[in-house]
Amino acid sequence: MAEKDTIFSSAMSYGGVFKFPEFYLFCYQWLTEELNLDLTEKAYKTTIKPNGKDVKIEWDAVRKVTDYFKFLFEIVFEIVAMSEVEVIENGQKVKANKGKIKLKIKGVLIKDYEGKFEKDALRKFLRGIYEKWVITSRVDEMETKLFGECDEFLNQAKAYLALEGKR
Repeated sequence: MAEKDTIFSSAMSYGGVFKFPEFYLFCYQWLTEELNLDLTEKAYKTTIKPNGKDVKIEWDAVRKVTDYFKFLFEIVFEIVAMSEVEVIENGQKVKANKGKIKLKIKGVLIKDYEGKFEKDALRKFLRGIYEKWVITSRVDEMETKLFGECDEFLNQAKAYLALEGKR
């Protein structure tokens, strides 16, 4: 079985006016186009409540980096009390959403994702030596790169909401 290490785990919150379909599309495109990840939507659950809709979305986004390393982004959107509102944008009324968004992201580094070192006890032992003594700097480089990509996505999502939500 592949070895998985959580390298990054963080969240952000935003409360106010936003356009949910546009934010959803922005996040999807950033992950698939900028970071070149294969994205799968694991869950999309909507609950209607008296104060608005609650929405929970779970994404897994994966990219093979090398024959040995793979990046996994686990992303959860939680939108609470989302309702439709009208706002004035460029002198015209447009529909938007109001509510609270919480975005959680976890960055996981998967090593030996094909399980080449998992066939017997000797190979597992050799994998430990390989990672500790042969490719130590490569593991550190992958961890740094994954951390940076997760942090950049979270910052882009924050910036998008800060700019678009204020309109």
